[in-house]
Amino acid sequence: MENFDSFALRHIGLSQTDIDLLLDQLGYKDLEEFSKSVLPKNIFIKEKLGLSDAMSEEEALKVLKEISKENVVYRSFIGQGYYGTVTPKVILRNVFENPGWYTSYTPYQAEISQGRLEALINFQTMVGDLTGFEIANASLLDEATAAAESMTLAHRVGKSKSQRFFIDQNCFPQTISVVTARAKPIGIEVMVGDPKQLTDLKEETYFGALLQYPGNDGAVIDFSQEIVSMHAQNGLVIMATDLLALTLLKSPGEMGADIAIGSSQRFGVPLGFGGPHAAFMATKEKYKRSLPGRLVGASIDEDGRTAYRLALQTREQHIRREKATSNICTAQALLAIMAGFYAAYHGPAGLKQIAQSVRSKATALAKGINELGYDLKSSSFFDTVTIHTESETQEIFSTAQDQLMNLRILDANHISISMDETTTDQEIENITKLFKDLSKKRKGCFKLRAANRYHKII
Repeated sequence: MENFDSFALRHIGLSQTDIDLLLDQLGYKDLEEFSKSVLPKNIFIKEKLGLSDAMSEEEALKVLKEISKENVVYRSFIGQGYYGTVTPKVILRNVFENPGWYTSYTPYQAEISQGRLEALINFQTMVGDLTGFEIANASLLDEATAAAESMTLAHRVGKSKSQRFFIDQNCFPQTISVVTARAKPIGIEVMVGDPKQLTDLKEETYFGALLQYPGNDGAVIDFSQEIVSMHAQNGLVIMATDLLALTLLKSPGEMGADIAIGSSQRFGVPLGFGGPHAAFMATKEKYKRSLPGRLVGASIDEDGRTAYRLALQTREQHIRREKATSNICTAQALLAIMAGFYAAYHGPAGLKQIAQSVRSKATALAKGINELGYDLKSSSFFDTVTIHTESETQEIFSTAQDQLMNLRILDANHISISMDETTTDQEIENITKLFKDLSKKRKGCFKLRAANRYHKII
């Protein structure tokens, strides 16, 4: 009876009687003999593992709860594609915590998933509206893999004969890493550098370019000139962007770009320890047949009613994988649905108001720190402020850590701080005070050094 509540007994389907019967039918005396007959010898461990007796589920949960108490929760101002967000309670209760949404395996079964398909087409429409493109897919895995997919899309549909791809050095580091890794086995040469190099191309140097908007350091740059230059040499331009920022900024489509990618995480999707988060990809109508992932479309049933279904998917994605544009499973349907509902819940005016609030918080922080004598790397930003900290970089970072705040060291001379929907006025004051205290310390040291020099001169 002591093992009545063991995890194995309740979750492994076969009883010992069933196991003995099956082994007898197969001609084996026990599981050990059966395992040795079907598994490679070199994977067996002869020594005993020395494991303690298995706990019950309740006992294990108690132990895990005690371990979790050792966690220290820091407030994150790292940004870099990951932001605090408020999930509206109606979406939290009815979608995120609803088994009808998070367990259904129905995206392949259009005839019984009209609600889910309608929610996904809402996501696609929202992405298209904000990015300024005619068509968007029903999500991808994350921003970095979406960037890699966009590179291969540009390679497939572009007219350039070049095998080189340009990446803005101000892209998120995880994006640069994934795109570079994806390019290597398919023979694409990657160049990471300053986008200004693209303004006066004389030949087909690159078949495509990936630009971050806003940048990794928060800077907002108009890439119109770079886009014109790339197009003049048959190159395509991809912009990795932020949906919330696009409620205030000129869209990639308006700027003349060919593809837009990014993450929809800050549209009501919790951080989730770094993921998963639904990415998006939007592009021009003429590239729709090469667009990777799922694409939901609206049709008409035999009674003349609107009917939603998966559309424009190449058969290779299902049966000829080596010729596929992407893996059909590269989606985050539940999280895309949440992001689409978040946009519907707030509406255009509400989204813009949230964006303006984030921008105001970043401006207030920038002003407060700038007044203390710290220079800003860029005066044009949305949510991320990058400060010239020079020799004080590590001290500022460590002091913030002591106060349970995670800032981001951009490089040896700069610290970046990102605001989001959840940032409070008190948090802005705490960060400003951190810089103020260090500024006073710096001025005090300067006065002391000045006094010492004066004493020596006398």
